[in-house]
Amino acid sequence: MINWFGRSKPQHPLAEIARVHELIAKLPTNDSAQALGEIATWLELMNRADDLELEYRFKNLDLLDGASREHERALLTEYLATPRQKKSHEQRLWTSAYGFWRELGAGYQQCLRQCEKGPGGASKASLPIFVGRALRALRQQLRWALLRYETAETRVWADIARLYQFAETAGFVDEAIAVYPGSSGSGTVKQEFLKSLMLAASATESLQPLGQDIAARLVAHCCKSFVIAKEPREGCTHWFDFASPKSPLRVVRNPPASATVRYIGAGPALKELEQIRAHIAYTRSLPEGLDLNGKRHDDEVLLALLKHLEQDWAGKTQARRFERRKVATRVTVVPGLDDIIEALEFAINDSLDFTHQAAAESWIAEDMSEGGYGAIIPSVSGDWVEVGSLVGVEGESFREWRVGVIRRVTRNEQHQQRVGVQLLTQAATLVKLRWHATGGPAKAASAALRPAVLISSTSRAQKEVDVVMKRGLLDHRGKIEMLVADATHLLKAKDTVERGSDYELVRFEVMRK
Repeated sequence: MINWFGRSKPQHPLAEIARVHELIAKLPTNDSAQALGEIATWLELMNRADDLELEYRFKNLDLLDGASREHERALLTEYLATPRQKKSHEQRLWTSAYGFWRELGAGYQQCLRQCEKGPGGASKASLPIFVGRALRALRQQLRWALLRYETAETRVWADIARLYQFAETAGFVDEAIAVYPGSSGSGTVKQEFLKSLMLAASATESLQPLGQDIAARLVAHCCKSFVIAKEPREGCTHWFDFASPKSPLRVVRNPPASATVRYIGAGPALKELEQIRAHIAYTRSLPEGLDLNGKRHDDEVLLALLKHLEQDWAGKTQARRFERRKVATRVTVVPGLDDIIEALEFAINDSLDFTHQAAAESWIAEDMSEGGYGAIIPSVSGDWVEVGSLVGVEGESFREWRVGVIRRVTRNEQHQQRVGVQLLTQAATLVKLRWHATGGPAKAASAALRPAVLISSTSRAQKEVDVVMKRGLLDHRGKIEMLVADATHLLKAKDTVERGSDYELVRFEVMRK
């Protein structure tokens, strides 16, 4: 443990190091949420104790911070590994992690305040450590808010702004410091500050939680190349105002001239990101030094994510293919492929289609186009709504079912949730798939029929069709018979266009007889 202070006798019950060691020794080893919750409780007690001497406040913070490391990693891994978890379980994991980082950050900020008071405080050399660790804890709070597609608390941005301004005034934003012992914990206050801003500028509302985690690690990997300036300059794509701190805004037009505005951007990191993508594309391996939590990820997923970040770090916005118009209409939504198939089957058997399913929800569409829509959704949808989720949609202005994919999820400070949905088709058709048998008609007739959703036309001129099917069923080696009404089509898989947790969107070649 780092010793920044001289020796003195503790004067406060919470200052006794032995009690902290005892707490750490009793932490559960197989329940990270409970362990972080117990650490957060002790941190909260320390934060409320204004009369706790700085020496012992920091020593205990450092002990609890170190003891939390493995639990924090394990909890994050569990959170990311279970995309469709029960709301109560998700709430427990999220609350434990967020509460821990909130109390830890508050503890380091309290150290800073005590240090500023002078006599009895730490040396001025401790200030960068306090600021760096507080900024890191605030970034983790931002990260966990983004994992829920929520807007970060106003307090988080206000504290980030205040800490950086303090370091800027004190003149140590560029000072190399060991925020934590070891090379992985070294850096500067400026880098810690820019990690938060560039993570917020990376359009994580369009990424699934696992993609967000990878994005956060890429931000940390490239942080030494990020740039910040008091005036607009090349490589600065966003701006941040200390006088009104919030998520950085894209530079569309220059903000009002102000001493409190800073321009930030990827700078040379954009080229670094392009080189990482090229390395993975050609070698199918990660560049040396890039740590993605020790995990091996699908190369195509990584390449798509890197392309997404390149676009955001370059300050570009993806142009819409279709013009959106403001509306105020309700749409009925069902989640996932199974419920979409059930809705289509019910629609075939009941021309009125009152959508009887318990899973059906009513959303309010705010804008619509031929390619998709934006909607306000009820809070109960939070149990399953995530980027990449497949949805079936039926509206007041159209009675046929359509199929779409959620591309964007955001939540504001009032916990109102909004989504952006890309429609895959204007009309979905229920079909049956049967794996083509080579043993003659009798064997083919006995093969099992699997329901799927056709999202393309089946005209005689059609050479390719797109089909949404259950994930894991596709066999690229064989041919598939598709039954549409009374017609049968022979298909051969060409490519998997997209995958979700429960579906695959597959492009087939239509074989001519």
